[in-house]
Amino acid sequence: MREVLTTLFAGWQGGATAGLATVVRTFQSAPRPAGASMLVSADGTVAGSVSGGCVEGAVYELATQVVEDGVPVLVRYGISDDDAFAVGLTCGGILDVFIEPVSRGTFALLEGVHDDVDAGRPVGVATVIEHPDVGWIGRHLVVRPQGFAGDLGSDRANHAIGDDTQGLLAAGRNTTLTYGPDGERRGEGMRVFFASYAPRPRMLVFGAIDFATALARLGTFLGYRVTVCDARGVFATAARFPGVDEVVVSWPDRYLREQIAAGLIDPRTVICVLTHDPKFDVPLLEAALHGPSVAYIGAMGSRRTHLDRLERLRAVGVTGSELARLRSPIGLDLGSRTPEETAVSIAAEIISLQWGGSNEPLHTLVDSIHGDSVHHDDLVDPNPPPPSSPPSSQAPGSTSISRTVLRG
Repeated sequence: MREVLTTLFAGWQGGATAGLATVVRTFQSAPRPAGASMLVSADGTVAGSVSGGCVEGAVYELATQVVEDGVPVLVRYGISDDDAFAVGLTCGGILDVFIEPVSRGTFALLEGVHDDVDAGRPVGVATVIEHPDVGWIGRHLVVRPQGFAGDLGSDRANHAIGDDTQGLLAAGRNTTLTYGPDGERRGEGMRVFFASYAPRPRMLVFGAIDFATALARLGTFLGYRVTVCDARGVFATAARFPGVDEVVVSWPDRYLREQIAAGLIDPRTVICVLTHDPKFDVPLLEAALHGPSVAYIGAMGSRRTHLDRLERLRAVGVTGSELARLRSPIGLDLGSRTPEETAVSIAAEIISLQWGGSNEPLHTLVDSIHGDSVHHDDLVDPNPPPPSSPPSSQAPGSTSISRTVLRG
């Protein structure tokens, strides 16, 4: 929805109804990812895209119908790989597209979502796309780091989904979740699409050492936008850190101060200091601890190094309350030996601090793992079912599309 939000909100403000089509699930090599949207305004104009061109005509017709009758619909489109190149695509695949009417009546909370996105604040929207009771379909829950607003149909569903999507919001991920009809985590019948309108949180890794290589890989895997920074250009190279978002050659404290001044450090940012060299660590940690609130500040080193570092930081004016923000020595005690194991221990501490984990083995605990009485081991179906009807074979030069209405 992000790509069409400005146009959607303008019509919403004017009291109009628009048809919003959103890719909610993809199988195989689908042309556009989950979250891609196409908007058909009340006057028939189109913004955005769900497939790069091949199913837009069919989606336009359904969106127009949805605007007229007010009934949301979930549709599956199959695209033949054999014929994909004939219509200008580089891949084929299968798309689930949810098409809903959006107006003041159907989505009263849209203004708040628009304002959050416009201001760069993390916000997400959970939408019921399938349910045995058609009255639930198209309902929304707006999720923010501090809680949720709206109503999907029951308090149980609201709290289960509001809780489960916090992690998705923090990671900036879009996905479809499956529940029982009343939000039971072990069950089927209700599917909810969650769209996150938050940029990926940042992980800043200072010190281009072997431990940083492992941590950067793991940070990327966890959904962070990873930056590796080191003043030594011979070590801070893209070749040593493949797959990270940025490799910066700069004096660490200078880079961090620049990022703070530019407003690019926020409460979700993770700062990991792995250099364990006072000439880098002390000015860098001074800047971090004097700086804005972040999710995590950790520094590598032995206990002796840690005690020496604390004295140096106190000498440059870092207060006791500021030092309390520092996690050092970095990571949880997992008995780690290798860089990869150490990266896991650091990631484990970050996750535990973010979500309030006890750091105890789960088998020793009696409390609910997820915070309520119903468990849900698999939020996302790892083996999605095949389409109800397979793509048909078409002659070269034509588009092969099979459409299955999954719920209307």
